[in-house]
Amino acid sequence: MSDYSTLHSPGRRSALAALAAWGAAPLAFAQDKPFPTKPVTIVVPYSAGGGTDIVGRLMAQRLSELWGQSVVVDNRTGANGVIGSSYVAKAAPDGYTLLMVVGSHAINPVLMRSLPYDTMKAFTPVTNIATSPMVLVVAANGSYKKLPDLLEAARKEEVAVGYSEGQTRLTGELIRQSGKLKLTGVPYKGGAPIMVDIIGGHLPGGVTSVLTALPHIQSGKLRALGVAADQRMGIFPDAMTFKEAGLVGVESLNWYGMFGPVGLPDTVVARINADLRKVTSDPAVTRQMHDQGADIVLTPPAQFRRFLETETQKWAQVAQRGGIQPE
Repeated sequence: MSDYSTLHSPGRRSALAALAAWGAAPLAFAQDKPFPTKPVTIVVPYSAGGGTDIVGRLMAQRLSELWGQSVVVDNRTGANGVIGSSYVAKAAPDGYTLLMVVGSHAINPVLMRSLPYDTMKAFTPVTNIATSPMVLVVAANGSYKKLPDLLEAARKEEVAVGYSEGQTRLTGELIRQSGKLKLTGVPYKGGAPIMVDIIGGHLPGGVTSVLTALPHIQSGKLRALGVAADQRMGIFPDAMTFKEAGLVGVESLNWYGMFGPVGLPDTVVARINADLRKVTSDPAVTRQMHDQGADIVLTPPAQFRRFLETETQKWAQVAQRGGIQPE
């Protein structure tokens, strides 16, 4: 039999087909293996130790345990989250580089004249993990014991209130507008310096996140006067809502959301969303988040995108009414 006949005989062709199938099997298996197959990085574009970092590390730890893969937090700080967010916007859309941000992510387009990315188009929403209302805090030994005390004073004279980033700034502006108050915003580079100046008697009050204020309130140095939500918080039972004090529409939720770069496959988005639901269903995780003043929400991606659009529109209107121009 010729070489050609031998090579192309029925038995030979069957053997070659079997060999080819065997050789392709590892590749097919590798392709079909569910995400993730290597370490995952969650970029937190804010400083270590802050609220977003705390939530990000908790999610990273639990996802790492679930996936059997290393999930690490990378703090890429600067420009109110823009530097780290820009890094993720340029990353490969494969799920191995994710972004964890807070409410200011949707407010940066309102307050910043130029961004290196389109906030609504450069990222794939995965889920809103949790929300926590902004709070108005004062010194525990100061003259303001209840929210109406500060509001009454601010109707008569200028009262300085510190803020550290976009959402805290616009929350203070929303309070000013709703109550027709003489509040004066004082900018700070971070929430921690605000707390120090309030405790030291150099600043009457400040708008901040629960996680920033919580340790100082627990230590008895600060007092939470007002909660920017519809209901009081269990961890600050004495802090009134602004609605209770007669200020309508003062709601400001500091949310913790996860994104991937634009183009992240739906299957990967669904996997991460589902697995975040799994890890946050653990009562220990729920309790830890609740003790930090946050409620787990875990919204579907489409709902999260609509929420982002609504938030940007809401704060754009607040800025416009207050004559606040992008810088």
